[in-house]
Amino acid sequence: MKDVLRRYGISTLGLIVVALGVGVSIKSNLGIAPLSCIPTILSLKFTELSIGTFTILFNLLFVLLQMIILGKNFKWEMLLQIVPIFIFGYLVDGAVWLFDALEAPATNYVIRILLCLGAVILTAVGIDLEIVGQGWMLPADSTLNVIMQRTGAKFSTIKVIMDVTLVAITVVLALVFFGLFTGNGETVVIREGTVIQAILTGLCMKVTGPLANRIFGSGKKA
Repeated sequence: MKDVLRRYGISTLGLIVVALGVGVSIKSNLGIAPLSCIPTILSLKFTELSIGTFTILFNLLFVLLQMIILGKNFKWEMLLQIVPIFIFGYLVDGAVWLFDALEAPATNYVIRILLCLGAVILTAVGIDLEIVGQGWMLPADSTLNVIMQRTGAKFSTIKVIMDVTLVAITVVLALVFFGLFTGNGETVVIREGTVIQAILTGLCMKVTGPLANRIFGSGKKA
């Protein structure tokens, strides 16, 4: 029981850190990480629902995608992914509210870049904690594993294809909704920050991963 509580505690901490990364990336107003682009652009159009709510709905689609890909091989215990979906959605709303309450959006470009890099670090550390904890894991990451097992393609290749697809869909939605590919004119969803986070998060994990494993894991090499 202690081991279960420890694992899920570490994984929950990971979700909190990733949610903070989303909040910081929005505060940078320089672009959002690919996985958060669609929920963000939808929340800007349909303001009656929050980013966290759209994040929940978006992640539920990944569970549905897993069911379609796996078919009869889909294990019903995989529905437990729904639990961290709701936790993460509420955490994202909390993080956005927190950073909105702290100060106005950054206007200095250097500060915005620093915030973007901070989002990269937070996201990398959060994902590392999810992996080390081996408890909660968001469906997007699980879906990548499912596709990898089905196709035999490299994880990195699938990740790039998914990121590009999500960004492309977001650009189309932004153009349809607002006539701008970056967002609604006030909140920037797609810009250089999106590319920075897409490229650097994985690279950052090569540094933060071993560190997280040393502190929270067994100490064995990941």
